[in-house]
Amino acid sequence: MATTKIITSFVVILVLLGTICDAQLTSTFYDSTCPNALSTIRTAIRTAVSKERRMAASLIRLHFHDCFVKGCDASILLNDSSTIESEKSARPNINSVRGFEIIDKAKSEVEKVCPGIVSCADIVAIAARDASFAVGGPSWTVKLGRRDSTTASKTLANTDLPLFTDDLKTLISHFTKKNLTPRDMVTLSGAHTIGQAQCFTFRGRIYNNASDIDAGFASTRQRGCPSSSTTANDQKLAALDLVTPNSFDNNYFKNLIQKKGLLQSDQVLFSGGSTDSIVSEYSKNPTTFKSDFAAAMIKMGDIEPLTGSVGVIRSICSAVN
Repeated sequence: MATTKIITSFVVILVLLGTICDAQLTSTFYDSTCPNALSTIRTAIRTAVSKERRMAASLIRLHFHDCFVKGCDASILLNDSSTIESEKSARPNINSVRGFEIIDKAKSEVEKVCPGIVSCADIVAIAARDASFAVGGPSWTVKLGRRDSTTASKTLANTDLPLFTDDLKTLISHFTKKNLTPRDMVTLSGAHTIGQAQCFTFRGRIYNNASDIDAGFASTRQRGCPSSSTTANDQKLAALDLVTPNSFDNNYFKNLIQKKGLLQSDQVLFSGGSTDSIVSEYSKNPTTFKSDFAAAMIKMGDIEPLTGSVGVIRSICSAVN
């Protein structure tokens, strides 16, 4: 009887260990099941960014907006259906988050070489890395093995994603809830160095004559963003970094020190608060910024992934099938 109990306990331990191992993300996840997955995705992303350099920032942001809602599970890609209220229509996402068609293209190419193997969630994570590298940003080893969600949450997208009007305390709270530090927050915000914003997101800042914005900078930005709110005016685009808008560098942080942050949620990172020293550090050391950015992206990619037998592998990223 004692021997039977020992054997049974040993089997249980092995099963538990196997479950834990299965649940871990690893960079070699597709090495045997789809060895050409990463190169196939890389080609799709490079092609997209070469056609529109702005797409690099969009793909990085897409990964961020996915991970902050229910974890990195590709829920942001799901369209409305009889059972799903899409996150795409949430306030922080609507008419803003983009790149869905690029992920769809990468997915379709991967499905041709190994159908039903690679998750949409992993493609989003890989795309962010490849997009960064394509515009001179850092690369990093992407951990893989995420599975796709069968649900979405517009409600959580409205509550868990930061807004362009958030103050520093609110921003830190959003990131802390995802086990990301204020330093991670500042680091990840640095991706704005290659981003663009719509006029309606910064109109209030450039016309309010506040003390936290350079007057000349505000005047320059007003020329591309009329004070009157119309659909056409609201959608006018402006580079978040006027100096080197197409390069992944540390000018974003230099701009903040000069009170030239375009979004309010950018400028609060350097406004006499707890993150000023981080912004100053990155403004002087681009190497540290890029290294920290890669580490923060890996850390963000670990937010609540679905692994093992949880979730599915969607054959079409925009629908559960």
